[in-house]
Amino acid sequence: MAAPQDKPPLTILLCSPRGFCAGVVRAIDAVEQALRIYGPPVYVRHEIVHNRFVVDGLKAKGAIFVEELSEIPDTAAPVIFSAHGVPKSVPVEAEGRNFLAIDATCPLVTKVHREAEIHHKRGREVVLVGHARHPEVVGTMGQLPPGAVTLVETLDQAKTFVPRDENALAFVTQTTLSVDDTREIVDFLRARFPAIVGPHKEDICYATTNRQEAVKRVAPRVEAMIVVGAPNSSNSQRLREVAEREGCRISELVQRAADIDWDRFGDIASLGITAGASAPEVLVEEIIEAFATRYEVSVETVSTADESVFFPLPRQLRPDAAA
Repeated sequence: MAAPQDKPPLTILLCSPRGFCAGVVRAIDAVEQALRIYGPPVYVRHEIVHNRFVVDGLKAKGAIFVEELSEIPDTAAPVIFSAHGVPKSVPVEAEGRNFLAIDATCPLVTKVHREAEIHHKRGREVVLVGHARHPEVVGTMGQLPPGAVTLVETLDQAKTFVPRDENALAFVTQTTLSVDDTREIVDFLRARFPAIVGPHKEDICYATTNRQEAVKRVAPRVEAMIVVGAPNSSNSQRLREVAEREGCRISELVQRAADIDWDRFGDIASLGITAGASAPEVLVEEIIEAFATRYEVSVETVSTADESVFFPLPRQLRPDAAA
């Protein structure tokens, strides 16, 4: 019989890839570089990425986060747009107030913006597959005049959607959706409207796809899955849903180790851990350490893809521009 102080064994399968993607790294680096070049304060419209730990860390260095430009006083300080993208009205407002505007929109989100614009210029009605009120969706819809984009969130909405002209129709998608859910909606739209035009390369970004694939590999092998991420992070929520769908009986979204509901994880022998694209690795390490205080932990990494994507900083923040 084991002594009372002996810790039960726990195998942790660590998903790879996980955590920060290239767009998130670029956005955070943009704020930090702006603080180095211009000094504080640096204003940021909306959370630069959806992670409280990251946002609080940048606040401590002198970043001021606002929801709207109207909250910013007249200033010569840089004003940065978040990785999620903004409607066209936002840079117009910034220019009108003579702000030093720096656009940290993820290039893969910008790709979706440009696709929507091209479809509109070619006379096509644009269907956007995404989640209402998500900043990325607000930004994408805001690239075009009101009424030019129809948002479809579910398969049921795809079934009831009535286009103005089914021969002049195109679709784009939010970059952080469930790959499987989106495929189901897109396949239905293509079957219902054979002339619909889609992107040359799918809009769901490489990081979202890779992280979901890693969860699909790990979830069937473990009793519980923790996704490190924020409740308002779309890609993190989708990872939790993927784990659930793959049969993992406990699938929890956790921001910090302090948020772990230990009653939920009391008798497990295997655990999967991943992190949304906005979650720093330090939080993954923190959660592993929390389990190590209660279990005899062994960690194995399960890798499904190698990521080497890099996005350069916005041009105003590159060394040659700063010089």
